[in-house]
Amino acid sequence: MGDELAVPETDERAQFAVGMQAPEAQVEAKVIEMGQARASHTLIAARKLGLPTPLWHAWNTRTRAALSQEAARGTLFLWLPVLLGAGALGYFALPVEPPAYAVVSGLFALSFMAFLASGKPFLRVAILATLIVLLGLTCAKIESWRAATPMLGAEVTTRLTGRVASIEARADGRLRLTVDLISTERPQLRYAPARARLSARSIPEGLRPGDGIQGLVRLMPPSGPIRPRAYDFSFESYFDGLGAVGFFMKGPERVEIDQSYGTWRSSLSALQRLREHLAERLRSRVGGAEGEVAAALITGMRGGIPEEYNEHLRRAGLAHVLAISGLHMALAAFTIIGAARLGFAFFPGFSSRHPVRKYAAAVALLVCFFYLLVSGGGVAAQRSFLMLAIMLLALLFDRAALTMRNLAFAALIVIVTAPHEVVGPGFQMSFSATAALIAGYAVWNAHRIKRLSRKPYAERKGAAKFAHLIIVSICGIALTSLIAGTATTLYGVWHFQRASPLALGANLAAMPVASVVVMPSAVAAIATMPLNLDGWPLALMGGGISAVMGIARWFSEHSPIDATGAIPLSATLCLTAALAILTTTTTSLRLASLPLLAMGLLLISARNLPDIFISEDARLVAVRTSDGALAVNRNRPNAFALENWLRAAGTETVLKPEGLSGAATAEVFARATTPRFRCNEAFCVLRHQHGAIIVHVMKSEAPPSRRLLDELCGAADLIIINDARIDGPCGLGRARTITAQDLARGGSAEISIASTAQERPPFHIAFAVSEPFRPWHQQRQYSRAARGLGPYKRSPKTSKD
Repeated sequence: MGDELAVPETDERAQFAVGMQAPEAQVEAKVIEMGQARASHTLIAARKLGLPTPLWHAWNTRTRAALSQEAARGTLFLWLPVLLGAGALGYFALPVEPPAYAVVSGLFALSFMAFLASGKPFLRVAILATLIVLLGLTCAKIESWRAATPMLGAEVTTRLTGRVASIEARADGRLRLTVDLISTERPQLRYAPARARLSARSIPEGLRPGDGIQGLVRLMPPSGPIRPRAYDFSFESYFDGLGAVGFFMKGPERVEIDQSYGTWRSSLSALQRLREHLAERLRSRVGGAEGEVAAALITGMRGGIPEEYNEHLRRAGLAHVLAISGLHMALAAFTIIGAARLGFAFFPGFSSRHPVRKYAAAVALLVCFFYLLVSGGGVAAQRSFLMLAIMLLALLFDRAALTMRNLAFAALIVIVTAPHEVVGPGFQMSFSATAALIAGYAVWNAHRIKRLSRKPYAERKGAAKFAHLIIVSICGIALTSLIAGTATTLYGVWHFQRASPLALGANLAAMPVASVVVMPSAVAAIATMPLNLDGWPLALMGGGISAVMGIARWFSEHSPIDATGAIPLSATLCLTAALAILTTTTTSLRLASLPLLAMGLLLISARNLPDIFISEDARLVAVRTSDGALAVNRNRPNAFALENWLRAAGTETVLKPEGLSGAATAEVFARATTPRFRCNEAFCVLRHQHGAIIVHVMKSEAPPSRRLLDELCGAADLIIINDARIDGPCGLGRARTITAQDLARGGSAEISIASTAQERPPFHIAFAVSEPFRPWHQQRQYSRAARGLGPYKRSPKTSKD
């Protein structure tokens, strides 16, 4: 009797539970129905008012239904990091520093408006979106205020005493030291930076992080962008706490320092010593350039990799192999989980009584956290660890882990804690690739489920099963490379002006070796290193790295030019918005990305590349010629600047200047008929294809004479003067001038020349730095050149009578 009564009671409880908490599909259907009802009410109201009801009403119905479906699926949450990141980007792009009272007032005003708009859902959503953007801007402003890095204003030679924070070997044989300054003398700096990055030819034997050091150094402020909208070293240095760069004039000496270092900094020094010890062991055991690559894969210390290797990887589209990202972290986690599960399998009694799957996940979480620490904690490594940590913790607590939400949580943490990373290529390429992969495989998985529902599953056996596995693996690698490569190409072109045309083939050939040989052997090497049994896994790792580098070299040598030329910011923003819509939506709302995609491609096709590049020290000038080459004014130009300008101009051809020793001014101008600089001892001249005559006046101890300046002002259209003591030498209606003082304050410059019938063609000049200065550029106003002063000279010593 009790059993008969128990069944209806159970069924009733089950029905009650279903009624109280409907399944996700029922909730989604109900929300979609509500959205369609709202659209229906809108249509009825339009008819009552006598308004026309064309196709846009049907579009309105479908749009509301799609929005309701997105809300039911929880995809609107994914826009939270997108809006926060947009706010952070907006802060860093502002021409002036926003006052704190304006930001706080905006937050309160938008919060109050959102409260008042509670009855109007669409208006409230728009206000909340604006509020989230302003919150992102607030996070960026707080980080900027919190950093407050003291930056060196001008070059100086001083005797420095400090404590070593890190030591990194360079490929050229030099060493790069990060030093926390304690004191300076001869001269004593009144506004000394707290930390500097210095290079040295040699260091005392056995020097380690945490040790004291002293020596004569040449300190310089971190440089600005090599051209407008390029990578800003000053910006990164400000948020990394680096106030100066430079080099030791001679080998530094070790000194004892009595000043306490603190528990936190001591812990960081111990961690850095562990990283350097691991790197040294990997270099010695693996050997050669492969050892440097092994050190980069495990410790993140990439300074010792030869530039030839780096260039091969970049041209082949395999540079991501060196970045500690989701691939490395996931392979490490899966290797640990597989090894742990295999170990537990040898003890069936224990495995049957305990949740060994959770134990393996816990061990993998600890190993990945250790990997994050020893790798240096880059943005890609942080994102990968956060995503894996969420997934592994979900497994530990028997919860479902939605990968796109994991990515959103990881992005939120990075944006809130370090908003300046949003500007960098690491954040943009890492998160865009992961989002594209998750969205792409979600579409593929939905397609596969539909296909299996229409066609019964047929189990393969023997050779057919093995062949199918090989084909699926190759297709998976190809699809992964295609999706991730497409998503990151935009930011590779924006930041580096390069794209790898043979990246798909290179990844198909190299990634199986990296996934099956290199990373598992790296995990095995770290696990066996305490027992001194890491010889065989390191040998296997070195062989795998050698194979990967051989593949990269082959594809690099057979790749055509990978320089794409600079693309406009507007195109990058349009394509980024299209990518965000494609990866965060799951319904027909994805079609909204098509106009943005078309607009971005149209802007790229209609771009105008700069005609002239000028370095911020006023020494180097490059002009784009009619055949696309770059004509430079120096026989030995700065290699880094020239390489960047060549990629921005989309060329690999350089035209060196022709010397005209002893030639008079008129003769130099008469010879300037070809697209190449003609130079005498005082200046260089080039005639642009649009007819503009460009002159660069070289630096000398004495300022150029008034007579020479008058001659140049009358004959030239644009004059770049490498002397900060000259200000406005040409009057109105004469040549346009840019002096070293202008460049010291405004940074590097790009110039576009319009093709017109005017006597003097108009120049559109864009400087890399705008005034008033933002916090990471304020030090520029204190240099001697920015104040219109010449090079510093010591006053001669007066003899005593």
